[in-house]
Amino acid sequence: MQIVISYVAYLAVSLGVTIWVARSLQKNGRVFLVDAFHGNSELADSVNHLLVVGFYLINTGYVTRALSTTAAVPDARAAIELFSDKIGIVLLVLGVMHFFNLYVFHKLRGRGRERSGHTVPAGRILD
Repeated sequence: MQIVISYVAYLAVSLGVTIWVARSLQKNGRVFLVDAFHGNSELADSVNHLLVVGFYLINTGYVTRALSTTAAVPDARAAIELFSDKIGIVLLVLGVMHFFNLYVFHKLRGRGRERSGHTVPAGRILD
């Protein structure tokens, strides 16, 4: 029974955090995309939606793939340890995905500024 409780808790927390991070990226990434696409909100929203769908697919796939275990879970302590190991890895994966999305936003914004005539010196982070 401990393993079932661990699985349910793992899925609830993992999917909850995935949804929270995706919504945060979607809401706050829109500003960068609108700027990158020179105020074209429709295009920015479309790209933003596609990025979020990809984020959900990758992270949900990873969460469900990492669900299985061969570890014995004889007591509550083992269940908590298994849960924390799995959640820790999911949080690390979400963090990497989050920074990857920020990198994509940064690159898109930089290209948009270059095309509009706002040249940026090499190595300088965009404002």
